[in-house]
Amino acid sequence: MRYDSEHKARTRNRVLKEAAAALRAVGPDRLAVADVMNRAGLTHGGFYGHFKSRDELLTEAVGAMFQDRYELYFSHIETVEPRAGLQRFVDNYLSIRHRDARDTGCPIPILAGELHRLPEAARSRFDVAVHRLTDGLVTLLGRAAIDAPRTRAVSAIAEMVGAIAVARTLPDITEATELLETAKVSVEAKLGLR
Repeated sequence: MRYDSEHKARTRNRVLKEAAAALRAVGPDRLAVADVMNRAGLTHGGFYGHFKSRDELLTEAVGAMFQDRYELYFSHIETVEPRAGLQRFVDNYLSIRHRDARDTGCPIPILAGELHRLPEAARSRFDVAVHRLTDGLVTLLGRAAIDAPRTRAVSAIAEMVGAIAVARTLPDITEATELLETAKVSVEAKLGLR
């Protein structure tokens, strides 16, 4: 049976979604192509109809993780009121909901410690995605006429990623909330929102 190109694209996206979930759950070393294909409802033999190699799957999964998380954010960079956009980004990022969303949250805290285990092309995709996220913040800061936008954006992202990573290690919800609220005050000041 022949399928149309849309079917192939939908199937590929389903595989990427499962690969991204596996990458978040078990990391790159334990991600098994057969398991990913099985979770996508496909046979292992169908893998090569979509990807040349496991490395390509990992690379595309990294890109998909960022695209899924930040698609809406990127679509509004040029149109949102800049200070409101910055505030919304900080509020959403430094929230308990984001802390608990390991399966859909920002890929940076999940992947940063795994980069050395990823193929070079996946590391490159990660780097491009982090720069794109940073550039988005820089754009908002520039539109808000806040000085030193790149320095502020890089520092804010580093602090937010670190806060989420540490908050995820804290079993006490009160402690995690306090940590995220403290980070939010610091990041807001850093971004000229206070």
